[in-house]
Amino acid sequence: MAKDLANSKPKNLKLKKSSGPIEQFSIGRIFIHIILLLWASTTIFPLIWVLNNSFKERNTILLDSFSLVKEPVWTNYITAFTRMNIGRAYINSLIISGTVVVGVMLFGGLASYILSRYNFKGKLAVHSLVMAALLFPAFATIVPVFTMLNKVGLTNTHIGVILPQIAGNLAFAITIMVGFMSTIPLELEEAAVVEGCGPWKIFSRIIVPISKPSFATVAIFTFLWSYNDLFLQKIIIRKKEIRPICALLDTIRSQYGTDYGLMCASVILVVVPVLIVYLFLQKYIIKGLTAGAVKG
Repeated sequence: MAKDLANSKPKNLKLKKSSGPIEQFSIGRIFIHIILLLWASTTIFPLIWVLNNSFKERNTILLDSFSLVKEPVWTNYITAFTRMNIGRAYINSLIISGTVVVGVMLFGGLASYILSRYNFKGKLAVHSLVMAALLFPAFATIVPVFTMLNKVGLTNTHIGVILPQIAGNLAFAITIMVGFMSTIPLELEEAAVVEGCGPWKIFSRIIVPISKPSFATVAIFTFLWSYNDLFLQKIIIRKKEIRPICALLDTIRSQYGTDYGLMCASVILVVVPVLIVYLFLQKYIIKGLTAGAVKG
């Protein structure tokens, strides 16, 4: 009997496969992806166009700027490094932007720790002033800033650009780091106090290591803003020897504006390093901006 029942089982029985991921795609999601692809293409295409034309001669660009390069010409990049001295401009930008990043992280971190952990008279007023500082653009303060720098003899110097940039980025840095440090449990600091740690040890050995995402976010944004700050650099610095990369690019545009190959090569040399840094560190930006958004 059991043998007959075994033989009576359907031989062509097949299990139905799950179509989980396929069912998740909908018309709305496909439409959103199409919009994002079109948006990305409008951003990526100009960069590819500039990169392609940087390997062409000026006459070739004037005849057909949209054709793909067949035989790359390196003359534009050689001219940018030899005649334009872009290498020196890179060093100037790294000196300015690197110092600004260190200053913003140091002063912003200390101010954020005090505002997030200590209660004192006028704390709300100080915090409100920091938030209000985000509303003032650099254009509104450039006249008094330039006047003060000129009186103390800091124009045409790196420090004359570094100090205003540190002051201009502190409000953003404090806003980001206060939101993150406020989520750190107080029990960690209480345990450190029991072990005999003072405020500086608590800040350097507990707060800073835990707050690495917020510090990384502040450092990346500060570096990008300082590196791309043409307005302040062009007004404060007039000497060619200490001119940063963005100010040099503006000079190339005014003097060699018709040499489109040299212009494209110069733009690539300015943009690509920042783009590479952002692509490798974008996860820290997202983590630092979202980590302090929700408490608990």
